[in-house]
Amino acid sequence: MDRAYPTHITLGNNKTFQGQSIYTGKEEGFTGLFYPADGGPDATAGAALLVRAAGGVGVIVSKPPNDITARCRSFPCAEVDYEVGTQILFYIRSARHPVVKLSPPPTLVGKAVPAKIAEFSSRGPNTVAASVLKPDIAAPGVQIIAATSALDTSAEEGFTMLSGTSMATPHIAGIVALLRALHADWSPAAIRSALTTTAWTSDPYGVPIFAEGDPHKLADPFDFGGGIANPNGAACPGLVYDMDETDYINYLCSMEYNNSAISRLKGKPVMCPETVSILDVNLPSITIPYLRNSTTLTRTVTNVGSTNSIYHVIVEPPTGTIVLVNPPILIFNSMTKKISFTVTVSSMHQLSAGYYFGSLIWTDGVHDVRSPISVRTAMPRLHAAAI
Repeated sequence: MDRAYPTHITLGNNKTFQGQSIYTGKEEGFTGLFYPADGGPDATAGAALLVRAAGGVGVIVSKPPNDITARCRSFPCAEVDYEVGTQILFYIRSARHPVVKLSPPPTLVGKAVPAKIAEFSSRGPNTVAASVLKPDIAAPGVQIIAATSALDTSAEEGFTMLSGTSMATPHIAGIVALLRALHADWSPAAIRSALTTTAWTSDPYGVPIFAEGDPHKLADPFDFGGGIANPNGAACPGLVYDMDETDYINYLCSMEYNNSAISRLKGKPVMCPETVSILDVNLPSITIPYLRNSTTLTRTVTNVGSTNSIYHVIVEPPTGTIVLVNPPILIFNSMTKKISFTVTVSSMHQLSAGYYFGSLIWTDGVHDVRSPISVRTAMPRLHAAAI
């Protein structure tokens, strides 16, 4: 995002601090300033409605710095970090009659705000099918200008600021609509692949993306899937991991749906293979939830770029693993549009460990087709039996 909403907080001692706000009402004059714990209005920090109900005319919230600004519903409010909050509190406790003035914020457009995954964003791993990476992708979902109902008291001329998955989803839906218009023959799987393999894993300035929450950490595939959606990159991904009917049937078989259930869904008889692995479903990601010793899986890529292309593999293996790709070079021409390759992942851990992350990248010097890798090693059966 390239917008910020700084508001000036002026105290009665003529000190001015900067906070964040999305309140756009008129500037009021100085008014009394209270801290609830000091006997002011009975209100909870951050609960603008309670402050208003208690007779307050505004609220200042001190909290860890992030990009999520409270919806004030036509009520003056501002958010500051703990350092500024502490200075305001010192002023309240030292002044005989503390007062404050909040100025409506301008909208500043320019340098992008550092990207981060919001605390409320859903996280992996997938609890239903552990070998299928979730989430797939991330998109802007904080402080989004959204059309809303006329009954929404926070609305101004039919628009308001909202945050949540419901704001990120329309970004992806819009990108998908554009991709469908550009590539009418692409399947949903191809579109998902294009989004996942071209996503950003750092901000436009190369700064890593952090994930808010407990703990605050660098984001990984369980926070943002492939990364943050990159519309222009997805329009020309170079290669895609497409899926056909066989992939979906194999997925259902690996999830232990029986033949009759799958046959009813398909409309004609289906027999599951004797051996089928969900790891071989042609996803644009690799997730191995229980790696003992080593495992080999298969992927197939389809060339959607230049007819004559040569791709070389680059592997960033998860910590404690060895990842081998065969073949390491893919050569496409007018006769060869699809190529399959195998990926063998071996563990160097002797005991069970948590998830570690890496990536597999096919590059032709123009396109970097990146698949996130997530691996959790499991204790070898022999060791487990001994314990």
